Amino acid sequence: METGALAVPPAHTQHSPAYFAWRRFSANKAAVTGGVVLAIIMLAAIFAPLFTKSAPDAQLYLTQSLAFPSAEFWFGVDDLGRDFFTRIVYGARVSLLIGFAAATCSLLIGIPIGAIAGYFGGRVDWFIMRIIEIFSVVPPLLAAMLLGALAGGGFFTIIVVASLFGWFGVCLLVRAQVKSFREKEFVRAAQALGASPWYILRRHVIPNSLSPIIVGFVLSVPGAMMLEASLSFLGIGVAPPTPSWGQMINVGINFMFFYWHMAVFPTAALAITVLATTLFGDGLRDALDPTLKGR
Repeated sequence: METGALAVPPAHTQHSPAYFAWRRFSANKAAVTGGVVLAIIMLAAIFAPLFTKSAPDAQLYLTQSLAFPSAEFWFGVDDLGRDFFTRIVYGARVSLLIGFAAATCSLLIGIPIGAIAGYFGGRVDWFIMRIIEIFSVVPPLLAAMLLGALAGGGFFTIIVVASLFGWFGVCLLVRAQVKSFREKEFVRAAQALGASPWYILRRHVIPNSLSPIIVGFVLSVPGAMMLEASLSFLGIGVAPPTPSWGQMINVGINFMFFYWHMAVFPTAALAITVLATTLFGDGLRDALDPTLKGR
């Protein structure tokens, strides 16, 4: 190299952090597979009327009740003469709606509480951590059963319970991220200019904590879906005739030794959806991990 020539930085340093995050995520085959499967399930739930035979509660095949899977009925027919594939697809709407609604509510609770605990520390942090410990020792399913029995179940009750027991996971993620930012130069500079703590949190700290927030959102969805399925299985969740995978599993158990499709398909749908969401969330967590930047 000639004297005085400008050094050209390596090509990999010219890429943005999003590029490295995408490269790490795309290299994780399990996460990519989970994301593709989750996208297919979501599209099927959204556009269910386009490729299902009828409404999910339409009893059009009473003479073919409990028919096994075939070319005409892909997942068979249930005991009330309803196309089982249609009910499985519409059941995805219930699980995903409750899962994402509960995850959103968990964010709305967990983000501000975690940011306050991480930024102020001291007694405020101590008090919030004790509240989290109290919620951590209460079994969510038992609390959900109690509230479901008192309130009569339904969408709203499940979302409330899932949010109450899902916010502290997001809170802990945000708290740890905010504590790491509290001593950074840009926060110190904002404090020196007289910015209030709420302004600093809103404009600087929380926007820079989006990575754990996104991961916390995705990873809280499977827990809410499992809670909904458990409550519906016990009969205090989503009320019939609205299709729910937990409700279908409950009915299918009575027929599982003779009509296997009644229990196998809703169980498989729930397991595949929860697994795909978990793999996708784990992949996002690894891809957005700041300690891996540039690798």
